[in-house]
Amino acid sequence: MGTPAPERVLVVNAGSSSLKLSVVDQDGASSDEHEIQRWDGSPDAPALLAYLGQLADCARPPQAVGHRVVHGGTLYTTATVLDDAVKAGIAGLTSLAPLHQPRALAGIEAASSAFGSLPQIACFDTSFHATLPAEASTYPLPAAWRSRFGLRKFGFHGLSHSYASHRAAEMLKITKPQQFRVVTCHLGAGSSLAAVKGGRSVETTMGFTPVDGLVMATRPGSIDPGMIIWLAYRLPLADIADGLEHGSGLAALARLEDGSGDMRQVVAAAGQGDQAAQLALGVHTHRLVASVAAMAAAMNGIDALVFTGGIGEHAPVVRSRACAGLNFLGVAIDQERNLAVFGDGDITAADAQVRTAVVSAREDLEIARQVRLALRAS
Repeated sequence: MGTPAPERVLVVNAGSSSLKLSVVDQDGASSDEHEIQRWDGSPDAPALLAYLGQLADCARPPQAVGHRVVHGGTLYTTATVLDDAVKAGIAGLTSLAPLHQPRALAGIEAASSAFGSLPQIACFDTSFHATLPAEASTYPLPAAWRSRFGLRKFGFHGLSHSYASHRAAEMLKITKPQQFRVVTCHLGAGSSLAAVKGGRSVETTMGFTPVDGLVMATRPGSIDPGMIIWLAYRLPLADIADGLEHGSGLAALARLEDGSGDMRQVVAAAGQGDQAAQLALGVHTHRLVASVAAMAAAMNGIDALVFTGGIGEHAPVVRSRACAGLNFLGVAIDQERNLAVFGDGDITAADAQVRTAVVSAREDLEIARQVRLALRAS
């Protein structure tokens, strides 16, 4: 029979430096929202304990807790009810996500202390991409390496891609969702695309790590692996790792005064004629357009293009430039709608063959949805 769906789900979204918490009702309304921007990763952080204690003692406490966990590896390919064995499994994947796994576990520990035996469910960013076919997930590397180290494409941002694809089908009133082919563009400080066919991920741009794929704020995206070997003979490995994670991408190209890769500042500087910023925007657009086309090819076509994430939702210039480069696929947007859209919206041009939409990133709603499905199945 399974467990009845909880009316109120506490969503715990642990990031590498911040912690977002909210309660999601069955109708999708979000309340009791709280963000700890400089969370030290401790389950005993005073702000976290105060928030959880307040929720536990309120008139309508949550009936379940859903946690965003970045990496599920090949162990966890769907939302999973937490127990000691699952927590040990999550900890065992720390080498694949060293910044995020310990913080997710800290959030789980804090919620356990506050709510006791309340059901807790782990929702994994990688699980949405567990449906990738073998030809998309397999690296052409020596079999011994793949077997020993579990080398494969995992993909990330799965919670966001899952929500954006479902929400787009709903917004655009798709009558045959099992045939719906959509490329979801999660664009932010970290960025990735997914090719979603019939609600299932069949290709994505991030790979074994989140460094792969698109040009990001401080990550380069896909680069020649031979260049890394070449650099390894000339630079310390720690310097290369730091450069790839924190010193590349838009930050390296735009060379802004504050050293950031903030797209808002890149767009502003490019508009003022800054050549480095213009190059950064050009490289970003080039990689984005080529990657969207690759996602469409993986589905033998495209019915809709969806933008989400901080850049995807709030940078009309980025959307406009990308869509201009995708006219050959039948993508065209209404520029007035593109400039005016706020929140969820359809920005498709009247004569376009492919629909284009903007969807607000709502990982909290996706986590709550997965929590309810997992409890029904348990």
